[in-house]
Amino acid sequence: MLQAQEILVERYQLQRILGESASRQTWLALDLTNQEPVVVKLLLVSDNLQWDNLRLFEREAKVLRQLDHFYIPQYRDSFVLDRNIVSFALVQEYIPAKSLKEVLGEGKIFNETEAREIAIAVLKILIYLHKLSPPVLHRDIKPSNLLIELSRNQKAQIYLVDFGAVQDKAAAEGATFTVVGTYGYAPLEQFGGRATSASDIYALGATLVNLVTGIVPADLPQFDSKMQFANLVQLNPGFVRWLQKMTEPNLEYRFESASAALEALEINQEAITATRVSRDIPLTPISISKSANKLVVHIPGKKIS
Repeated sequence: MLQAQEILVERYQLQRILGESASRQTWLALDLTNQEPVVVKLLLVSDNLQWDNLRLFEREAKVLRQLDHFYIPQYRDSFVLDRNIVSFALVQEYIPAKSLKEVLGEGKIFNETEAREIAIAVLKILIYLHKLSPPVLHRDIKPSNLLIELSRNQKAQIYLVDFGAVQDKAAAEGATFTVVGTYGYAPLEQFGGRATSASDIYALGATLVNLVTGIVPADLPQFDSKMQFANLVQLNPGFVRWLQKMTEPNLEYRFESASAALEALEINQEAITATRVSRDIPLTPISISKSANKLVVHIPGKKIS
Protein backbone atom coordinates (compact mmCIF):
# COMPACT_ATOMS: atom_id res chain seq x y z
CA MET A 1 0.00 0.00 0.00
CA LEU A 2 1.36 3.42 -0.97
CA GLN A 3 1.91 5.99 1.73
CA ALA A 4 2.22 9.78 1.81
CA GLN A 5 5.78 11.06 1.26
CA GLU A 6 6.72 8.02 -0.85
CA ILE A 7 8.60 8.90 -4.03
CA LEU A 8 7.59 7.19 -7.28
CA VAL A 9 10.15 6.62 -10.07
CA GLU A 10 12.53 8.97 -8.21
CA ARG A 11 10.42 11.94 -9.21
CA TYR A 12 6.88 12.16 -7.79
CA GLN A 13 6.50 12.52 -4.01
CA LEU A 14 3.02 11.57 -2.84
CA GLN A 15 1.32 14.21 -0.68
CA ARG A 16 -2.25 13.17 0.00
CA ILE A 17 -4.87 10.94 -1.52
CA LEU A 18 -7.60 12.67 -3.52
CA GLY A 19 -9.77 9.70 -4.36
CA GLU A 20 -9.84 5.93 -4.10
CA SER A 21 -11.84 2.96 -5.38
CA ALA A 22 -11.31 -0.79 -5.56
CA SER A 23 -8.75 -0.61 -8.36
CA ARG A 24 -7.82 3.07 -8.55
CA GLN A 25 -6.09 5.69 -6.47
CA THR A 26 -5.66 9.38 -7.21
CA TRP A 27 -2.92 11.28 -5.40
CA LEU A 28 -1.80 14.85 -5.12
CA ALA A 29 1.96 14.68 -5.58
CA LEU A 30 4.96 16.97 -5.90
CA ASP A 31 7.06 16.81 -9.06
CA LEU A 32 10.57 17.03 -7.58
CA THR A 33 12.10 18.11 -10.88
CA ASN A 34 10.30 21.47 -10.86
CA GLN A 35 8.61 21.56 -7.43
CA GLU A 36 5.16 21.75 -9.03
CA PRO A 37 2.07 19.91 -7.74
CA VAL A 38 0.67 17.23 -10.03
CA VAL A 39 -2.08 14.62 -9.97
CA VAL A 40 -0.99 10.98 -10.12
CA LYS A 41 -3.71 8.50 -11.11
CA LEU A 42 -2.93 4.84 -10.41
CA LEU A 43 -4.61 1.75 -11.76
CA LEU A 44 -3.83 -1.13 -9.40
CA VAL A 45 -3.43 -4.56 -10.97
CA SER A 46 -5.12 -7.30 -8.94
CA ASP A 47 -7.18 -10.44 -9.43
CA ASN A 48 -10.30 -8.25 -9.46
CA LEU A 49 -9.06 -5.94 -12.24
CA GLN A 50 -11.11 -6.25 -15.40
CA TRP A 51 -9.49 -6.01 -18.82
CA ASP A 52 -11.85 -3.16 -19.77
CA ASN A 53 -10.50 -1.03 -16.92
CA LEU A 54 -6.95 -1.38 -18.21
CA ARG A 55 -8.06 -0.64 -21.76
CA LEU A 56 -9.86 2.54 -20.68
CA PHE A 57 -6.88 3.65 -18.59
CA GLU A 58 -4.52 3.23 -21.55
CA ARG A 59 -6.96 5.06 -23.80
CA GLU A 60 -7.17 7.95 -21.34
CA ALA A 61 -3.38 8.36 -21.38
CA LYS A 62 -3.28 8.14 -25.18
CA VAL A 63 -6.00 10.76 -25.66
CA LEU A 64 -4.62 13.18 -23.07
CA ARG A 65 -1.23 13.18 -24.83
CA GLN A 66 -2.97 14.61 -27.90
CA LEU A 67 -5.04 17.30 -26.19
CA ASP A 68 -3.97 20.90 -25.95
CA HIS A 69 -6.62 23.07 -24.33
CA PHE A 70 -6.20 25.63 -21.57
CA TYR A 71 -9.20 24.29 -19.63
CA ILE A 72 -8.23 20.61 -19.78
CA PRO A 73 -5.44 19.57 -17.35
CA GLN A 74 -2.31 18.78 -19.34
CA TYR A 75 -0.81 15.34 -19.65
CA ARG A 76 2.62 15.20 -18.00
CA ASP A 77 3.81 11.60 -17.80
CA SER A 78 2.90 7.91 -17.59
CA PHE A 79 4.78 4.90 -16.29
CA VAL A 80 4.47 1.42 -14.83
CA LEU A 81 5.13 1.07 -11.12
CA ASP A 82 6.42 -2.41 -10.26
CA ARG A 83 5.89 -2.83 -6.53
CA ASN A 84 4.10 -5.51 -4.52
CA ILE A 85 1.11 -4.57 -6.63
CA VAL A 86 1.87 -3.53 -10.19
CA SER A 87 0.34 -0.17 -11.02
CA PHE A 88 -0.12 1.82 -14.19
CA ALA A 89 0.33 5.54 -13.52
CA LEU A 90 -0.84 8.66 -15.31
CA VAL A 91 0.44 12.12 -14.31
CA GLN A 92 -1.50 15.30 -15.05
CA GLU A 93 -1.40 19.01 -14.30
CA TYR A 94 -2.98 19.86 -10.93
CA ILE A 95 -5.78 22.46 -10.90
CA PRO A 96 -6.24 23.95 -7.39
CA ALA A 97 -10.00 24.30 -7.64
CA LYS A 98 -13.20 22.82 -6.24
CA SER A 99 -15.47 20.57 -8.24
CA LEU A 100 -19.03 21.68 -8.88
CA LYS A 101 -20.12 18.65 -6.85
CA GLU A 102 -18.23 20.03 -3.83
CA VAL A 103 -19.84 23.44 -4.32
CA LEU A 104 -23.30 21.85 -4.51
CA GLY A 105 -22.46 19.91 -1.35
CA GLU A 106 -21.92 23.22 0.43
CA GLY A 107 -25.54 24.14 -0.29
CA LYS A 108 -24.97 26.34 -3.33
CA ILE A 109 -27.78 26.60 -5.89
CA PHE A 110 -26.63 28.26 -9.10
CA ASN A 111 -28.63 31.14 -10.56
CA GLU A 112 -29.39 31.51 -14.26
CA THR A 113 -26.47 33.83 -15.00
CA GLU A 114 -24.01 31.44 -13.36
CA ALA A 115 -25.51 28.43 -15.14
CA ARG A 116 -25.28 30.21 -18.50
CA GLU A 117 -21.61 31.05 -17.92
CA ILE A 118 -20.82 27.44 -17.04
CA ALA A 119 -22.77 26.20 -20.06
CA ILE A 120 -20.85 28.49 -22.43
CA ALA A 121 -17.49 27.49 -20.94
CA VAL A 122 -18.14 23.74 -21.22
CA LEU A 123 -19.68 24.00 -24.68
CA LYS A 124 -16.53 25.70 -25.93
CA ILE A 125 -14.45 22.83 -24.54
CA LEU A 126 -16.77 20.32 -26.21
CA ILE A 127 -16.53 22.15 -29.53
CA TYR A 128 -12.76 21.67 -29.35
CA LEU A 129 -13.01 17.98 -28.42
CA HIS A 130 -15.70 17.07 -30.91
CA LYS A 131 -13.94 18.78 -33.83
CA LEU A 132 -10.79 16.70 -33.38
CA SER A 133 -10.16 13.91 -35.87
CA PRO A 134 -11.40 11.49 -34.75
CA PRO A 135 -13.81 13.29 -32.37
CA VAL A 136 -13.12 12.85 -28.67
CA LEU A 137 -16.18 12.09 -26.54
CA HIS A 138 -15.81 12.61 -22.79
CA ARG A 139 -18.80 10.38 -21.88
CA ASP A 140 -18.83 11.29 -18.19
CA ILE A 141 -19.66 14.98 -17.82
CA LYS A 142 -21.10 15.62 -14.36
CA PRO A 143 -20.52 18.07 -11.47
CA SER A 144 -17.63 16.06 -9.98
CA ASN A 145 -15.75 16.26 -13.30
CA LEU A 146 -16.05 20.03 -13.67
CA LEU A 147 -13.75 22.23 -11.60
CA ILE A 148 -14.55 25.87 -10.91
CA GLU A 149 -11.87 28.46 -10.24
CA LEU A 150 -12.49 32.15 -9.64
CA SER A 151 -10.10 34.51 -11.40
CA ARG A 152 -8.98 37.86 -10.01
CA ASN A 153 -12.02 39.60 -11.51
CA GLN A 154 -14.26 36.94 -9.90
CA LYS A 155 -15.08 35.44 -13.31
CA ALA A 156 -15.49 31.68 -13.05
CA GLN A 157 -13.08 29.48 -15.00
CA ILE A 158 -14.34 25.97 -15.67
CA TYR A 159 -12.08 22.95 -16.25
CA LEU A 160 -13.14 19.57 -17.62
CA VAL A 161 -11.31 16.70 -15.90
CA ASP A 162 -11.25 12.89 -15.63
CA PHE A 163 -11.14 11.40 -19.12
CA GLY A 164 -11.36 7.87 -17.76
CA ALA A 165 -14.45 7.12 -19.87
CA VAL A 166 -13.18 8.84 -23.01
CA GLN A 167 -13.96 7.51 -26.49
CA ASP A 168 -11.88 8.52 -29.50
CA LYS A 169 -13.46 6.48 -32.27
CA ALA A 170 -16.92 5.42 -33.36
CA ALA A 171 -18.26 2.13 -32.06
CA ALA A 172 -18.04 -0.60 -34.70
CA GLU A 173 -21.30 -2.24 -35.76
CA GLY A 174 -21.82 -5.42 -33.78
CA ALA A 175 -18.76 -4.85 -31.57
CA THR A 176 -18.80 -5.45 -27.84
CA PHE A 177 -18.59 -2.35 -25.67
CA THR A 178 -17.88 -1.21 -22.14
CA VAL A 179 -20.74 0.48 -20.31
CA VAL A 180 -19.45 3.81 -19.03
CA GLY A 181 -21.05 6.97 -17.72
CA THR A 182 -23.02 7.94 -14.65
CA TYR A 183 -26.70 7.12 -14.23
CA GLY A 184 -28.81 10.25 -14.49
CA TYR A 185 -26.20 12.13 -16.52
CA ALA A 186 -25.56 9.66 -19.36
CA PRO A 187 -28.26 9.30 -22.06
CA LEU A 188 -29.82 6.01 -23.04
CA GLU A 189 -27.88 5.62 -26.29
CA GLN A 190 -24.62 5.70 -24.34
CA PHE A 191 -25.64 2.73 -22.20
CA GLY A 192 -26.33 0.94 -25.46
CA GLY A 193 -22.76 1.54 -26.63
CA ARG A 194 -23.73 4.17 -29.21
CA ALA A 195 -22.42 7.41 -27.74
CA THR A 196 -22.23 10.43 -30.05
CA SER A 197 -21.30 14.08 -29.65
CA ALA A 198 -24.90 14.67 -28.62
CA SER A 199 -24.37 12.30 -25.68
CA ASP A 200 -21.99 14.81 -24.11
CA ILE A 201 -24.61 17.49 -24.80
CA TYR A 202 -27.16 15.54 -22.78
CA ALA A 203 -24.71 15.06 -19.89
CA LEU A 204 -23.96 18.78 -19.79
CA GLY A 205 -27.68 19.58 -19.81
CA ALA A 206 -28.30 17.16 -16.95
CA THR A 207 -25.42 18.74 -15.04
CA LEU A 208 -26.87 22.22 -15.51
CA VAL A 209 -30.27 21.01 -14.31
CA ASN A 210 -28.52 19.66 -11.22
CA LEU A 211 -26.85 23.05 -10.65
CA VAL A 212 -30.05 25.13 -10.87
CA THR A 213 -32.25 22.73 -8.88
CA GLY A 214 -29.78 21.27 -6.40
CA ILE A 215 -31.27 17.84 -7.18
CA VAL A 216 -29.32 15.07 -8.89
CA PRO A 217 -31.02 14.14 -12.20
CA ALA A 218 -31.73 10.55 -11.13
CA ASP A 219 -33.90 11.89 -8.29
CA LEU A 220 -36.01 14.19 -10.48
CA PRO A 221 -39.51 13.08 -11.52
CA GLN A 222 -39.78 11.90 -15.13
CA PHE A 223 -42.48 11.84 -17.74
CA ASP A 224 -41.97 10.05 -21.05
CA SER A 225 -38.28 9.59 -20.04
CA LYS A 226 -37.85 13.38 -19.75
CA MET A 227 -36.63 15.12 -16.59
CA GLN A 228 -39.34 17.29 -15.04
CA PHE A 229 -37.71 20.38 -13.51
CA ALA A 230 -39.40 23.48 -14.95
CA ASN A 231 -41.74 23.84 -11.94
CA LEU A 232 -38.78 23.72 -9.54
CA VAL A 233 -36.90 26.76 -10.88
CA GLN A 234 -37.45 30.42 -11.65
CA LEU A 235 -35.67 30.76 -14.96
CA ASN A 236 -36.28 32.56 -18.22
CA PRO A 237 -38.72 30.39 -20.23
CA GLY A 238 -36.33 30.40 -23.19
CA PHE A 239 -33.52 29.04 -21.01
CA VAL A 240 -35.83 26.33 -19.67
CA ARG A 241 -36.70 25.28 -23.23
CA TRP A 242 -32.99 25.25 -24.08
CA LEU A 243 -32.26 22.95 -21.12
CA GLN A 244 -35.14 20.71 -22.14
CA LYS A 245 -33.69 20.37 -25.63
CA MET A 246 -30.24 19.65 -24.17
CA THR A 247 -31.71 16.77 -22.18
CA GLU A 248 -34.04 15.32 -24.81
CA PRO A 249 -33.88 11.51 -24.48
CA ASN A 250 -34.58 11.22 -28.22
CA LEU A 251 -31.49 12.05 -30.28
CA GLU A 252 -33.64 13.45 -33.09
CA TYR A 253 -34.87 16.30 -30.88
CA ARG A 254 -31.65 17.03 -29.00
CA PHE A 255 -28.99 19.51 -30.13
CA GLU A 256 -26.77 17.51 -32.46
CA SER A 257 -23.60 19.46 -31.69
CA ALA A 258 -22.01 21.74 -29.11
CA SER A 259 -21.85 24.49 -31.76
CA ALA A 260 -25.61 24.31 -32.34
CA ALA A 261 -26.31 24.37 -28.59
CA LEU A 262 -24.03 27.37 -28.07
CA GLU A 263 -25.59 29.27 -30.97
CA ALA A 264 -29.09 28.67 -29.61
CA LEU A 265 -28.02 29.81 -26.13
CA GLU A 266 -26.49 33.01 -27.52
CA ILE A 267 -29.63 33.76 -29.54
CA ASN A 268 -31.73 33.30 -26.41
CA GLN A 269 -29.45 35.66 -24.47
CA GLU A 270 -29.67 38.30 -27.23
CA ALA A 271 -33.46 38.08 -27.13
CA ILE A 272 -33.49 38.57 -23.36
CA THR A 273 -31.14 41.55 -23.64
CA ALA A 274 -33.23 43.14 -26.40
CA THR A 275 -36.39 42.75 -24.29
CA ARG A 276 -34.73 44.41 -21.30
CA VAL A 277 -33.50 47.31 -23.44
CA SER A 278 -36.94 47.90 -24.95
CA ARG A 279 -38.45 48.03 -21.47
CA ASP A 280 -35.96 50.72 -20.46
CA ILE A 281 -36.74 53.06 -23.42
CA PRO A 282 -39.04 55.84 -22.15
CA LEU A 283 -42.29 56.38 -24.01
CA THR A 284 -42.33 59.54 -26.14
CA PRO A 285 -45.14 61.89 -25.04
CA ILE A 286 -47.55 62.64 -27.89
CA SER A 287 -50.20 65.36 -27.81
CA ILE A 288 -53.18 65.79 -30.09
CA SER A 289 -55.20 68.96 -30.60
CA LYS A 290 -58.25 69.50 -32.75
CA SER A 291 -59.76 72.63 -34.22
CA ALA A 292 -62.78 73.21 -36.45
CA ASN A 293 -60.93 72.33 -39.64
CA LYS A 294 -57.79 70.36 -38.70
CA LEU A 295 -56.24 67.77 -36.41
CA VAL A 296 -52.76 68.48 -35.03
CA VAL A 297 -50.58 65.62 -33.76
CA HIS A 298 -47.53 66.86 -31.87
CA ILE A 299 -44.50 64.59 -31.51
CA PRO A 300 -41.44 66.20 -29.88
CA GLY A 301 -39.29 67.44 -32.73
CA LYS A 302 -42.03 67.00 -35.36
CA LYS A 303 -45.38 68.53 -36.26
CA ILE A 304 -47.92 66.60 -38.28
CA SER A 305 -51.25 68.13 -39.25
